[in-house]
Amino acid sequence: MSFPFSAIVGQEALKQALILAAIDPALGGVLALGDRGTGKSTTIRALAALLPEVPVTDDPRLDPNPPEGATTKSAPVVDLPLGATEDRIVGALDLEAALVRGEKKFQPGLLAAAHQGFLYIDEVNLLEDHLVDVLLDVAASGENVIEREGLSVRHPARFVLVGSGNPEEGDLRPQLIDRFGLAVEVRTLTDIQQRLDVIKRREAFDTDPQAFCDQWQTADLELRDQIVAARKRLASLTMPDDVLERAAGLCIALGTDGLRGELTLSRACQALAAYNGDEAVTAEHLQAIAIPSLRHRLRKNPLDDTDAAVRVERAVDEVLG
Repeated sequence: MSFPFSAIVGQEALKQALILAAIDPALGGVLALGDRGTGKSTTIRALAALLPEVPVTDDPRLDPNPPEGATTKSAPVVDLPLGATEDRIVGALDLEAALVRGEKKFQPGLLAAAHQGFLYIDEVNLLEDHLVDVLLDVAASGENVIEREGLSVRHPARFVLVGSGNPEEGDLRPQLIDRFGLAVEVRTLTDIQQRLDVIKRREAFDTDPQAFCDQWQTADLELRDQIVAARKRLASLTMPDDVLERAAGLCIALGTDGLRGELTLSRACQALAAYNGDEAVTAEHLQAIAIPSLRHRLRKNPLDDTDAAVRVERAVDEVLG
């Protein structure tokens, strides 16, 4: 039983980023880096209760186009443990079927299980390089291809990638960090009342998980309804040219590589406007989402140790006034 999302104290930036990724899965996922013991994993795993349901077919993991009107199931939130083998992640030959019945049968892996949902990697900065390469290939194509032991299988693997970790324990490869749409910094709470609330709520959950979850169920359901409604509004929202021009100017001022920054800003602004129930995307949405959209896309300057968030904030002030 997961800790209720609505009961989590603080961590507003992380919660907002996860909600926006739930509204628009094409946003590119969420990266949460920060101190140990700050509730990153708890917050991410709590997201499962808020996700709208997804269609089900006879084999939903292998069907890229489930028929309209199909039954539904809860969207998956799948953990990818650091010790997982490549076969466990991408899938492999079903050994039982091969040894007992002599059949060559595919055993789906974690990427298949995460299709239409979220794939969560704790301590993502410690993930082995060859597994990072696998994830980059699948995340880019939305399809997993397995060819081994006489098997040739391909299946859809469209998921939202969510990673967390402590930057003091190692850096992420630039190719991987660039794949995350939003990046947030999670710090230890310094407000005494918030720290007390965390302790009390955790004790209440550990004492009677069901009663505690029942207490927060209404709040979680309301939040889920907001996400569902925002998904419907999203289709009618577009990024006005003047706001898009400011987004481009912001990326140029920060010297971000490529155009992924503008694309992320555009999607994030629309998702935020949809979540807030606004009728149009404005520069205020751009200002609100600029830091998590761009902080991880800045080039490192060895002569400037200014925090990335501060650099984005300064650029926002210059470009947006």
